[in-house]
Amino acid sequence: MPTITLTSVRKSYGSGPPAVDNLDLEIPSGSFTCLLGPSGCGKTTTLRMISGLESLNAGTITVGGRIMDSTRDGVFVPPEKRGMGLVFQNYALWPHLTVAKNVEFGLKVRKVKSAERAERTAAALTMMQIDWAADRYPAQLSGGQQQRVSLARMLAVSPDVLLLDEPLSNLDAQLRLDMRAELKRIHDETGHTIVFVTHDQLEAMTMATHVVVMKKGVVQQMAPPMEVYSRPANTFVARFVGSPPMNLVDSGEVFAAARDRVAAEYPHLATELTTVGLRPEAIRTVPSHESAPPECLVFEATVKAALPTGSSWTVLVEAGGTELYLVAYGDVRAHPGTTVRFAVRLTDLHLFDEAGDRLPDHAGTRENANEIANVNDETEENTATWAS
Repeated sequence: MPTITLTSVRKSYGSGPPAVDNLDLEIPSGSFTCLLGPSGCGKTTTLRMISGLESLNAGTITVGGRIMDSTRDGVFVPPEKRGMGLVFQNYALWPHLTVAKNVEFGLKVRKVKSAERAERTAAALTMMQIDWAADRYPAQLSGGQQQRVSLARMLAVSPDVLLLDEPLSNLDAQLRLDMRAELKRIHDETGHTIVFVTHDQLEAMTMATHVVVMKKGVVQQMAPPMEVYSRPANTFVARFVGSPPMNLVDSGEVFAAARDRVAAEYPHLATELTTVGLRPEAIRTVPSHESAPPECLVFEATVKAALPTGSSWTVLVEAGGTELYLVAYGDVRAHPGTTVRFAVRLTDLHLFDEAGDRLPDHAGTRENANEIANVNDETEENTATWAS
C-alpha cells in the first residue's frame, strides 16, 4: 500500500486565512490515519486535496512516490486516475439501482468485464455482510445498511487508498459503534491505507493507528492515539482529546502548589512553566484517615456537581478558587457542598509553557500509555471515599 506525502501544501479560498497552511504530512503505508479537529480546521480540505477534488495553491502531494499534484512541476492527476476510493457523509447511492447494481457501478465505469464485475461485487457485499440485500433498493435499507453498501461500492474497485469523510456522522449511536468495528475489521483484513476525517475524538481513538490533530489548517500533533492522549503536544491537543477534557490550570492554589513542587523536583522546568494540566481520570480521592503517597499533590475541594454517565461519574469540584473535573467510578453519593480530598501524582502532571507547548517530560513521567490503566484502577479502588 502507498505512503501519502504532503509537502508545503497550501489551500486558500478567496482573501481569507488559508484553509490549509504550509502543511507537511506523511501518512504511512498501510496505516489507518484519522484527521481530527473541530469544524473549519482544514481536515476535509486536506482529504479533498489528496483525492484530487481540490487543487493546491502551493505544494506537492505524492502517493507511493508518484506525484499527484504539484504547483511547482505543473502536475495534476485527476481524481479518477489516482486509484483511490472515496466515501462521504452522504451515502450517494443511486435510488433506482439495486444494491448489487450500486456496488458494481464503479467497475462498470472502469469497463471491467461482466464476469469479473459480478465476482468483485459479490466479494465486496460479502465482506460488508450485506450480500443478503443484493436485490433490494437503497430505500428499503436502514442508514447503517446503506453505509455498508457505500463502503462495498468503494471496496469493489480495489483502491490503493481509502478516503473517508465523516461517513458515520449520520448514524445513531449503536450503528456508529458497529461501523467502527466494521472499519477496523476492513483495515485488518485488507491492509489498505485509510485516511479518515472526523471531529469525533472517540472515533479517532478507537479506530486509528495514527491521529493527526489539526487547528486552523495547521497540524498540532501526529502520533498513535494513546500518545496523543497521554502526551499532548500543546494545550489545544490536551483540551481537545479526552472526555472530560483535561483541566488546564494557570492560577490559584492548585497551580501555585504544583509550580512549587515542580520547582523543587525539576528546577530546570520551573522558569518556563505557565500552565499545568491534570487529566480527570488521573485525580484520585483520598480517605480522610489515610495519607497520600509522598509523590502526590493533595488538596481539599468542595463538590459543586456530580454527573452520572453510566459507568462512571463526572464530578466538578472547586479547590482554592479553581474548578476541576474528576472522574469517579461506582456509587458516588457526594452532594454539592461536600468536602473531599484528592491527590494527583507529580508524574501525572502535564506541563506547558507560555506558548502552550508541552515542556520536556519531567523525570519519572510514564513512557508507556498503558500505565493509564493503573490510574483508572487506583481511582476505582478509592471510589468508596466519595460515600465517606
